[in-house]
Amino acid sequence: MSSKTLRADPSNAEQARAWDGEEGAYWAAHADQFDRAVRGYQPRFLEAAAIGAGERVLDIGCGTGESARAAARLAVGGSVLGVDLSGEMLRVARQKAAGEGLRNVRFEQADAQTYPFPEGESDAAISRSGAMFFAEPVTAFRHIARALRPGGRLVLLVWQALSRNEWFLAFTTALAAGRTLPTPPPGAPGPFSMADPDDVRARLTAAGFNEPRFEDLSVPLYFGPDAEQAYAFVSGLRGWMLDGLDENGRHRALTDLRATLDSHETPSGVLYESAAWLITADLP
Repeated sequence: MSSKTLRADPSNAEQARAWDGEEGAYWAAHADQFDRAVRGYQPRFLEAAAIGAGERVLDIGCGTGESARAAARLAVGGSVLGVDLSGEMLRVARQKAAGEGLRNVRFEQADAQTYPFPEGESDAAISRSGAMFFAEPVTAFRHIARALRPGGRLVLLVWQALSRNEWFLAFTTALAAGRTLPTPPPGAPGPFSMADPDDVRARLTAAGFNEPRFEDLSVPLYFGPDAEQAYAFVSGLRGWMLDGLDENGRHRALTDLRATLDSHETPSGVLYESAAWLITADLP
């Protein structure tokens, strides 16, 4: 399925173009590196999800499927459905699931805000850094809530405030090359749209969930075994930020990027501080 046939809500059309376009394709091509970057969060995320044998699980914004596959291994005798906007990322997800011989997980290219989930059938909905991109979050979470049984649970991992995520600040500062880059308005779809617990609390309770719980997590993000390999990865990831720069500006941006990566090289790899909220909520 391509973005031409993907049935995304009009409010999510811009996200669909990005994730089912170059951004999603880059992520798919570097799936193992992206998964390795955030793997420090995975054990606590799965522990909080508490997926048991026979359960039915939704993975919202599943990407290349690492969390969906982990859920499938836990939900023996149950099932996992992963949905994402990116056809390329889902192609990788299906390949990896098949390679592991997992038969209880499937993937659909879909907008989770509108996909016709069977009503009241799922035990849990999980999302590892995939729930921050809804244009209409209350509508989306209300739709997801309808797919859960009474007492069903929601488990989200989302980024905390920009000021607590050194990795993002360092990369954007370097690639800005002295420019002042526009920032999205508070709450707009993007990596930090769920950083404010008060906003998230209001959205989830409006969608029908009980009072959510927030756990403060902080682990280093891993961007490669050394600065050279990290540079190859990150310069492609943030390549769009070089648009509009002349040759001197591009040289400055990439030099500054390499400098910050060099300064964060450790015996354990290139590491940057990060912080996320682990959010859990259930239905009445």
